[in-house]
Amino acid sequence: MNAPAKQSQADVLNRLYDMKQRQLARALQQGNPLRCQVLEAEAEAIFTALKAIR
Repeated sequence: MNAPAKQSQADVLNRLYDMKQRQLARALQQGNPLRCQVLEAEAEAIFTALKAIR
């Protein structure tokens, strides 16, 4: 994958990761443990994808 495509993919993944973190913060405030687990798993998968393209 060329550098511009990697950067574009990284930008998208960074936005997704930020969004998941905001969703997780809201779920923690609402006291929804199952939703928190799901959001944590999704955030972790996004973070792993980010590490893989760097």
